[in-house]
Amino acid sequence: MNHTMESWEFEFEWLRVRTFVKDAFQRDTLPDLNGMLFIIGMQELGRWKKSFSKEEKQDLMHIAVCRLLSYDGHYEFIGRDADGWPHWKPLKPVPPRPLEEQEQLLKEHVIRYIREQESENGTDISG
Repeated sequence: MNHTMESWEFEFEWLRVRTFVKDAFQRDTLPDLNGMLFIIGMQELGRWKKSFSKEEKQDLMHIAVCRLLSYDGHYEFIGRDADGWPHWKPLKPVPPRPLEEQEQLLKEHVIRYIREQESENGTDISG
């Protein structure tokens, strides 16, 4: 994904990946950005359970952000701890941006991540 994506294309893809995740997880509503981060965190953890503690949810979202920002070289995966939780090492600081730009960047990376998952799982519905 690059920043030359037209606004309508971006909005279409953002809706498409949210719909894909909603259907895949049999949710009643479309996940927002935080919901998508939580699901990516669970995907990266590789464990699904009905409920996580508040701290675990924050950790899962942190894992997702690190995973997504690794696309830009900000983080590097360094392995898993004894409980199987992934750990990331910061490589370079994320430049400060207005909140809206931060969210846009994360959404673009979410789209890229979901597309990669679809391709790997043979369920590429993007084309």
